[in-house]
Amino acid sequence: MRTPVPRRPPGNFEKAKYLAQIIVMGAQVVGRAFARALRQEFAASRAAADARGRAGHQSAAASNLSGLSLQEAQQILNVSKLSPEEVQKNYEHLFKVNDKSVGGSFYLQSKVVRAKERLDEELRIQAQEEKEKEQVPRT
Repeated sequence: MRTPVPRRPPGNFEKAKYLAQIIVMGAQVVGRAFARALRQEFAASRAAADARGRAGHQSAAASNLSGLSLQEAQQILNVSKLSPEEVQKNYEHLFKVNDKSVGGSFYLQSKVVRAKERLDEELRIQAQEEKEKEQVPRT
């Protein structure tokens, strides 16, 4: 009968080797999860862009030109949905309130003007999109 060889406790080299293996495996798991999340986000953003269609591209271009996103412009003018009447009413009120002659801020007044310009552009894009939909012949 053979006598078992006693195992010696792992030395520093073996401990470092195990630690390195654990770190590499952990990095692989995190890397795969990150890559999967990135692919999902890319697919979702592409689907949203396709759903918006051409009007989405025009809206994005308008945001770049004006320096304001649609959401930011809506927040500035306190408009929940885009209606020309509500935009005009809130614009006039905020423009008067922020007039420098009544102690307002020129900076805020200019933000109000830029927000109205951005919302007017969005309303124009929506009207154009509706007009194009009406022109498409129905079969």
